[in-house]
Amino acid sequence: MTALQPARHEPPDGHGASRDSRGTPADGHFAPSVGPRTPPDGRGELSPAPSPSPPSGEGAGGGFGGGGEQSRGSAVAHLPFPVVDEISRHCLDDGEPETVHIEVHLPGRVDPVRLRTAFHQALARHPRILMRQAPVRWWHRRYRWQLTATPDVDPVGFPPPGPGALARARQRALDHCPPLDASPPVRMEVIEGTAGGTVLLLALHHTALDGPACLRVLATAAELYGGADNSPAPAPVRAPWPRPEPPPADRPPTPGPRLARPARIAPDTDPTRAPAPAPAPAPAPASGNAPQPSKPGRPNRPNMPSQSTHPGNANRPGNGMLLTDLPIPTRPPRTPTQPAPYTVNDQLLVATWLMVARWNRLHAPARPHGAAAPAAAPIVVTMPVDDRPRDAGMPIGNGTRLVSVGFGPEERRDAGPLTADPPEPDAVARLLRRTAARTRALKAAAPGSQLGLYATMLTAPVLPVGLRGAVTRTLRRAAAPWTSTTLLSNIGRIAYPLDFGDAGRPTAVWFSAPARMPRGLTVTTVSVTGRIQLALRWSPALLDDAAGARLGDLFRSSLAATAWTPPPAGGAAR
Repeated sequence: MTALQPARHEPPDGHGASRDSRGTPADGHFAPSVGPRTPPDGRGELSPAPSPSPPSGEGAGGGFGGGGEQSRGSAVAHLPFPVVDEISRHCLDDGEPETVHIEVHLPGRVDPVRLRTAFHQALARHPRILMRQAPVRWWHRRYRWQLTATPDVDPVGFPPPGPGALARARQRALDHCPPLDASPPVRMEVIEGTAGGTVLLLALHHTALDGPACLRVLATAAELYGGADNSPAPAPVRAPWPRPEPPPADRPPTPGPRLARPARIAPDTDPTRAPAPAPAPAPAPASGNAPQPSKPGRPNRPNMPSQSTHPGNANRPGNGMLLTDLPIPTRPPRTPTQPAPYTVNDQLLVATWLMVARWNRLHAPARPHGAAAPAAAPIVVTMPVDDRPRDAGMPIGNGTRLVSVGFGPEERRDAGPLTADPPEPDAVARLLRRTAARTRALKAAAPGSQLGLYATMLTAPVLPVGLRGAVTRTLRRAAAPWTSTTLLSNIGRIAYPLDFGDAGRPTAVWFSAPARMPRGLTVTTVSVTGRIQLALRWSPALLDDAAGARLGDLFRSSLAATAWTPPPAGGAAR
């Protein structure tokens, strides 16, 4: 299997536009689409359903790779929206785009023609990604996906290289969703590094699919491009744990603590802070998306290992983001018959708890001298769990289910030593053991539905979609105080080599999940080449540029506090 096999469908030719070797228009500009198109949600009808711009895609067209008017192919199949897709579709908001960002750094340069061909072939190998939302009216009973034989727009784009090109591409990935009414709801921008290397930056609409599904398609593209086998590596064999013990004493089965409102991350935005100089405004995003012009971003800080994209004010759409890489914290050595007492995932959960608790302590309001501190709300961390296989038959779409890890009274009793600077090692060790017991119990439990029984009932096709959407948004607002504190998405080790032949294998990979209020913060981690690639993403209503950088420093020190230290001679390890 080589990268030069003929594609089952060819990318758009730009309607005869003159292009350079990368497929970019020769004049360096990117033509918007021409001619209005009917939005999929029937804007103009008397409908109570919302019509946010991300799914409507009005005017969506060429973009970075497509160039010019899009060609809508006929639908080959129709699928009703699954539960997760419909709930997401009901709750779309212009100010909080539902984008997932994936960033893959390769050491070498790619061949533009071969890469575009390989990506289109990969789409054909995974036809479920070739979908668009069917036109709908408020009285319809379902939203439906239309599966198409070929893309409506070319999802591969090559923005002009140069200083700031990567920062602008990141900004587009955070600010602008690919439209839902154009197949596929994903775009990939290929950015050439100024000092060599290539960055593949993908943005996908989370209403349609999630990050692991898109990564599966990218792995197929890598195999077609480089010719090397990109089958997923087998899962590591671990010593089995004994049957989980009953829940620890700090999590009693009574419903009281579970009904407590979770803690919220303390906001930190200062409109008086002077923003950093901004690069040139980002042009319209790739793959046929033509929204309003994006606001300027901010360049990377000099002399810092992290890379950031920040919106700068709380009134603009999109998220702020900080990317960095961290060492994997050490763990106690394992024996052939006994597993480690906790996993890296447990350490990431504890680091997230420490980050939030220490942040909130630093931002606690001043109290009168001698006044007792109010009872701290419990920190609850939501985690996506993905049970899908990673081979070529992996289902494409939104396939994760959400579980919540609650932290209870013992964490509140240990709050003093845990939120010290640095955290007290013995208290961290106790927290790690309790967290490991909780996650083992969650893994042993039978998997449930993705969003629970209530979401399944909300999406039953009894009422029209317009009425179901109004009910869903009302319930979401009412349940906001009980939303978990934050979301931690640990992708773990990348299962695929992602070998792009002469362009090499990735030196870094980042994912980031959308950060919507009331959580306002998501933490996403990936393990690559023995390092943890961390992406913090936040709502501008919660944090600003400087606050996001400080939060990243807190996570760095919190993760380091979870590292196992070998015992001194004659002593005991932590």
